[in-house]
Amino acid sequence: MSNATNDTQEKSFLGLLLTAGCDSFPQALWRSLIAAVWFVFLTFPIMVIRVNTIEHTVVWHWQRMGYVAVGIFFGSFVWRWLLARKELKKDAASRESKAESLLTRIQNNPTSKYLLLALIALLAVAGPMKFSLFGSKLQLLNLYQTNIMISCLVYIVLGLGLNIVVGLAGLLDLGYVAFYGVGAYAYALCNMHWGVGFWAMLPVGAVLGALLGLLLGFPVLRLKGDYLAIVTLGFGEIIRLVLENWGDVTMGPSGISNIDRPALFGIKLGIIGSTHYMYYIMIGLLVLTIFCVNRLQNSRIGRAWLALREDEIACQAMGIDKVKTKLMAFALGATWAGMAGVVFAAKTTFINPASFTFWESAIILSIVVIGGMGSIRGVIAGAVILILVPEYLRDFAQFRMLLFGSIMVVVMVFRPQGLISAKRKLYTYQAKPAGAANE
Repeated sequence: MSNATNDTQEKSFLGLLLTAGCDSFPQALWRSLIAAVWFVFLTFPIMVIRVNTIEHTVVWHWQRMGYVAVGIFFGSFVWRWLLARKELKKDAASRESKAESLLTRIQNNPTSKYLLLALIALLAVAGPMKFSLFGSKLQLLNLYQTNIMISCLVYIVLGLGLNIVVGLAGLLDLGYVAFYGVGAYAYALCNMHWGVGFWAMLPVGAVLGALLGLLLGFPVLRLKGDYLAIVTLGFGEIIRLVLENWGDVTMGPSGISNIDRPALFGIKLGIIGSTHYMYYIMIGLLVLTIFCVNRLQNSRIGRAWLALREDEIACQAMGIDKVKTKLMAFALGATWAGMAGVVFAAKTTFINPASFTFWESAIILSIVVIGGMGSIRGVIAGAVILILVPEYLRDFAQFRMLLFGSIMVVVMVFRPQGLISAKRKLYTYQAKPAGAANE
């Protein structure tokens, strides 16, 4: 019986491969051909015709039309096959989801888990260092790559903070960049006027972020869904406009420059030394963030956030204080944004309101959604893709954002739950035998 089922699945998969999700193989070819012709028609003026305004001549690049037609034809055919393959394997995937993934198996095995963590820690610590091996000097990360990794680590911390609000509590926050900006400007202003150092301002930035999160949380306690998103979006724009127009305090669009980098026991470092120092600071802050978020997720307040996300009415009916739960989510999520803002100001030594636009909030939210809402590993994977991939696609010049957008579309079509979805914990209760209970 099982062999017959497997043969049927293989035949259906083979038929699906040939038909690409259509009624017949010729129909699949015909639809792909129509898509290619239509795309050639739309891009004809851009790809084929080139006008030389100096010599008043027109150059026709007919070969480009052929390249576009062939690329779209095969791309459309492969896309239809992938969608059909996804539909065919949907049931099998639902059965396979019960099996542990590779990461879950590693996590459940203490030996492999600690070995993997030790390897990651070793690579992270050795990143900017130089080694001599067989007479040649080796370095995993040069100065440019170290700077990029610092930016990636900052976005991971921001994503983990927003993951508390969006992924755990289910509150759509589109103004998260406001807390980020307040932390950065707090350090910049205090350093400019009173000479306050980085380490003194790091906890102050966290406190300011938490207070601002509470300030935002009170007016939106009764809102949810699209209404909450619009209000938080407006809140983020209000903060940006205040930073841009309150020139007497924030220096307006000109921004604040010459912000001090963190000092090592009072010793000011050079550009290379301070970059490496900031890298290790971000490694420590990331470890602290992962530890705290993981503990919060598995705590009483974390379970309350999950209940609030699943059903707000049932959550309140079970006796959970909805007001405190929402305020805690906003405050704790904003705490990490405030600290990340202080780090950002110290890293760049210059900030202005253009660094805290809605685009930043969209990037941070995309990190959470694409990585997997509620998943710490997913947020890390999402930040690596959205921050590092565009940097390594710079060789493609003007096509890099097109490739970047295509990668995002593919991920959201074939992994709508995120790259690494959150695993729901299962609690089992085993009743003791009656004799054991009497004893």
